[in-house]
Amino acid sequence: MKNKFLVIPVVVILFGLMLPGRSVAQMDKVLNLPTYDFSKYHFGFILAGNEMSFSLKTKEGFTDVWYYDSDAPGLSYDSLRILSITGEPTPGFTIGIVANLRLGKYFDLRFIPSLAFGERKLNYSLFAYRDTVPSILEISKPITSTYVEFPLHVKYKSARLNNVRGYVIAGVKYNLDLASNKKNKEEDDEGNPVFLKLKRHDLLFEVGVGFDFYTAFFKFGTELKMGWGINDLLEREDNIFTNGIERLNSKIFTLSLTFE
Repeated sequence: MKNKFLVIPVVVILFGLMLPGRSVAQMDKVLNLPTYDFSKYHFGFILAGNEMSFSLKTKEGFTDVWYYDSDAPGLSYDSLRILSITGEPTPGFTIGIVANLRLGKYFDLRFIPSLAFGERKLNYSLFAYRDTVPSILEISKPITSTYVEFPLHVKYKSARLNNVRGYVIAGVKYNLDLASNKKNKEEDDEGNPVFLKLKRHDLLFEVGVGFDFYTAFFKFGTELKMGWGINDLLEREDNIFTNGIERLNSKIFTLSLTFE
């Protein structure tokens, strides 16, 4: 994870070399699509890989609370106590359509409705007693999400250097989780389902950096973006799997390829 977050500062430094008005020595080249950015609007599509994870805040003193059989669905133990709760990201993918509106020489407004698929896990470490015999349990609860995404970004572009242009973006994104009502099910010893699910709606703040490359026929871009959720996503089920969590927010990393 740490290596991933080092990429953005490096790209920002490279972007700084291409800020408007900066004098940069370069060789003259034939410009591809020289009038492309003068259009009031244009369209395209994106293909992206994502990594959905959680920003998790536990309740104070959650490791001191004991739960009993009725509070621990699917676990046949006399009593249990939470030792730790952690989130685990998994890779997914995103596809979407780009709609770009030119606001000025260096500013664009971008709307990119997308469909994103991914899964996150909540991992629980529990201390349990059964018939006075202690044990340690490691339990993983997968939570699948299928998001319809509606991001709105302001894009600030550098001056064009031959057939390359850097940019930064910032904005907000509304997510609608189509899988939220499809409860993630497991079965206990009696065949009864155990539920753990997320709320349907989410709002995120996003920032990112990228580069546009002008080819002879289209503009190709690469983009790194991070999103931080504002809403608490966890549905409260009043059991051992939800009662120890104060807040559960989205954190989504996206690496995109754009074709415009």
